[in-house]
Amino acid sequence: MKLTSESWIHGDRIPERCAAGRRSGGGVAFSDNLNPQLAWSEIPASTQSFALICHDFDVPSRGDDVNQADREVPEDLPRVDFFHWVLVDLPASLRAIAEGEFSRGFTARGKSGPATLHGARHGLNDYTGWFAADKDMAGQYFGYDGPFPPFNDSVVHHYVFTLYALSVARAPLEGVFTGAQARQAIYPHVLAEATYSGTYTLNPRLIG
Repeated sequence: MKLTSESWIHGDRIPERCAAGRRSGGGVAFSDNLNPQLAWSEIPASTQSFALICHDFDVPSRGDDVNQADREVPEDLPRVDFFHWVLVDLPASLRAIAEGEFSRGFTARGKSGPATLHGARHGLNDYTGWFAADKDMAGQYFGYDGPFPPFNDSVVHHYVFTLYALSVARAPLEGVFTGAQARQAIYPHVLAEATYSGTYTLNPRLIG
C-alpha cells in the first residue's frame, strides 16, 4: 500500500497552514490548522475500510520545562506519543482526503465528534488531555489538530500519518475512544499499512 500527499514532501517540514501553531512576532499563535491532503493506492483486494492515525513521537514526557522562555526542553528527556488525528471507518471506496476537508482552524474546547464525513468516526486527539486543566480550553478534542510543539524544545518533532487497510467495515470501537484504544482495537484486522511523515518546530534556533 502507498500513501502520498500534495501538502508537503515526505520527510520535509510541515507547512504552517497544516499546523495548529506558528511563530508570530516574538511568540507563537494558532495557525490555519488544515488537515493535509492524503491519497492512497495499491490497496489489498479484501479491504473493507480504512483507519488513519497521526502521532508525534517526540513529545516531552514531563512538562516542567515546556514553553519556558528562559530555558529549553532537554534533548535527552524521554519522549512519548501524542495523537493528533484518530479516524476510523473510512469507506473502502475512498482513495483521497482533500486538504482542509476535515479541519479548518483550531476550535477552543474541541471540534465535535465522533461522527464525521464519509460515514467515518473521529477519536479524541491528545489536546484533550493537554487542555484538561485550562478552564477556557478544556473539552473533547475530536478530529485533526496539527503540530504545536513547545516553542523551546531542543528537538525537532516528527509527525507520522499511518493509513491502515482493515478487514472489517466498522472498527470494533464504541462511543468515545482515544488513539491508543483505536490502535489496539484495529490491530487484529490490519491487512496493510503505509506511512507519510513530516517535521515541525517552533524553536527559532532550529528553524532553518
